[in-house]
Amino acid sequence: MSKKYILAALVLAAAVGLGLNSLRLNENQSGMASELAQTATAQTSVAPDAPSVTTTLAELTLGNPGARVTIKEYASLTCPHCAAFHKDVFKPLKAEYIDSGKVQFIMREVYFDRNGLWASMMARCAGPDRYFGLSALLFESQKEWAHLEDPLAVTDLLKKKGRLAGMNDAQIDSCMADNDMAKVMVEAYRTNSETDGVQSTPTIFVNGKKYGNMAYDELKVILETELAK
Repeated sequence: MSKKYILAALVLAAAVGLGLNSLRLNENQSGMASELAQTATAQTSVAPDAPSVTTTLAELTLGNPGARVTIKEYASLTCPHCAAFHKDVFKPLKAEYIDSGKVQFIMREVYFDRNGLWASMMARCAGPDRYFGLSALLFESQKEWAHLEDPLAVTDLLKKKGRLAGMNDAQIDSCMADNDMAKVMVEAYRTNSETDGVQSTPTIFVNGKKYGNMAYDELKVILETELAK
């Protein structure tokens, strides 16, 4: 791990280590998003020569873009309810509806804290073909890293997960030092969640209609109703 990367991690830890582990979005989330964005800007002075990965945030999608049903999920990689949703609901949803072309799935990331932002940055840097595989790994191992307070311990664990997904340390270090990407991600999260009125995670939209967390059998009823229209 480079000294620049360690220092950047410490800067972010100091700025946003605010104990924002609530599963609900509220008026404080706007302020938290601003602090995350300001921290990303502050990192520029730490690692000015770090290569930028991207300044345009791509939509995270799976499945047939022409499907009659679109599911949009707002989730955080540090949210326990989101991890449970991806274990109990997303896996059968993918097998039965997404892989069959009946449903297109869109993932909208939510950032409650520094750990979630770092994890999402790394998952995005893995590329569109590996994003959902790596995010699944991060959800499955969430208890290992999501609520650690030591930034170096967090980044070391995240790097181990990134390696399992085929990333190398240079890729991960470059990604984590990308201030422009961090700012774009935080701004997209803030804009999207405010536009869609998202107040908790996971929040699910099926063809534009908003729902809260639910069991797979409940979601199937909604999907079959939409597919029958």
